Amino acid sequence: MATESGGCRPAAYSRRHPEQTVLYRIVQQYLETYLMLSREGDWDGHAVPAYAERDFRRYLECGILAYGFARAYCPACGRDFLVAFSCKGRGVCPCCNARRMAETAAHLVDHVFPPLPVRQWVLSLPKRLRYFLKSNPVAVSAVLHILLRVIQQELIKRCPDAPENARLDRPNRRLGAAAPGASASLPRRARTQLAVARPSHGLGTGGCR
Repeated sequence: MATESGGCRPAAYSRRHPEQTVLYRIVQQYLETYLMLSREGDWDGHAVPAYAERDFRRYLECGILAYGFARAYCPACGRDFLVAFSCKGRGVCPCCNARRMAETAAHLVDHVFPPLPVRQWVLSLPKRLRYFLKSNPVAVSAVLHILLRVIQQELIKRCPDAPENARLDRPNRRLGAAAPGASASLPRRARTQLAVARPSHGLGTGGCR
């Protein structure tokens, strides 16, 4: 499909080939061995979580025509082509992760945060607490509320002219319209080594100008 851009010629759609990448070949070749060793407790006695195994298996199907596709037609150039389904995963697939990251960033900028400076806050928890939080959404929610409350108190303390009722308003669950102050929490499940982690990356309006 051709896409128009000011001063540029239309570019034809080019299908990606994940099966030709090094990451895909490694996962395809060693996934079953990796899962078998984790089930047998050869490492730390913990099996691979179900969501991690699901992400790996979906990644092996992402962008592969054999697992489903849609046929598209461009009336402008008269060309039709096949678009392979994506896994829409959050953990392994670099393509879906990059698309989700770009879409989330664009939504936050266009619809959530007002035109004010934005600061990033990172909460890193001790290793002993991470396993308690990885499958307990109630505890995760409580930790995030504490984080936002502490950030709000710190911003108010640093802004002596702030009104008494100043607060760091939070968007709703669907990241709706921006408030005068806005925040968003972006939790992570793992580090680059695939070790379990529960840091939380928070974005909030900067308070004082």
